[in-house]
Amino acid sequence: MTERILVTGGAGFIGSHVADAYLAEGYEVTVLDNLSTGRRENVPAAATFVHADIGSSEAHELLATGSFTLLNHHAAQMDVRVSVADPVFDAETNVVGLLNLLEGAREGRVRRVVFASSGGVVYGGSDTPPHSEVASKLPVSPYGVSKLAAEYYLTAYAQLYALDVVSLRYANVYGPRQNPRGEAGVVAIFSDRVRDRQPLTIFGDGNQTRDYVFVSDAARANLAATTWAGSPAASVDDVAFNVGTAVETSVRELADALLRVAGVDVPVHYGPARAGELQRSAVDITKAGRELGWTPEVVLADGLERTLEWIREDAA
Repeated sequence: MTERILVTGGAGFIGSHVADAYLAEGYEVTVLDNLSTGRRENVPAAATFVHADIGSSEAHELLATGSFTLLNHHAAQMDVRVSVADPVFDAETNVVGLLNLLEGAREGRVRRVVFASSGGVVYGGSDTPPHSEVASKLPVSPYGVSKLAAEYYLTAYAQLYALDVVSLRYANVYGPRQNPRGEAGVVAIFSDRVRDRQPLTIFGDGNQTRDYVFVSDAARANLAATTWAGSPAASVDDVAFNVGTAVETSVRELADALLRVAGVDVPVHYGPARAGELQRSAVDITKAGRELGWTPEVVLADGLERTLEWIREDAA
């Protein structure tokens, strides 16, 4: 019998790649998305699409009656700035929305939940990167708090209702389908500017680092988490896996690498540093390699080339 999987946020950047990966492995996939930031054309043709919000009764009933084996939860309010400006909205989406899904999953006897968390916002800034899963937790935005709270809710459901849960703490995921406008990663923004031969703007001195992982590698991590033969959750860290490269790349280095790949030369301007921005961020992926058998495959130069190619084709 083919396993049925519900991917929330499957019209979005990462979620659509996850849906593609599941379909390629023979799973039956349903995508649930409210299209607030996702694009209908991102939904794979072979997937069933449900246009609904994760906080809706429709989403609850879908999980309660849909005979799904697994819930893969990528739908979220993802903008740190929005979370600061409206923390109630952030919590309603990322915490209350999750609980609505979990109640439906509990009623529908869903076996496992794979949750998209964030290694970039749940860890504190006091430890030296790369951060392992047991590094100190000190989110500095409501968005980070909501992601960590969601992990705790998942662990509670695991203990109360014998639900299998896995949290994937993403580093900075980049690649095709990432929207360069609105809340977006720096790779998409820079690629969009480079395509149009426009200047790049770096905030601060450009020495702040991030861990950039290509979206196809993130999708493979979801497949590995789906079949992980892990033990029941005793803590949030027991069932969490970092998904990154463990490599720190500065914003200045990223800009230089993208310009090399594009074969163009545009001005690079510097603006004032953003308040509260972490200076260094990278995640240790030893545990994912050991327990999931997952390691990243796409090196940064290749990933940038593929991203830039998509940005150019999408504009055309």
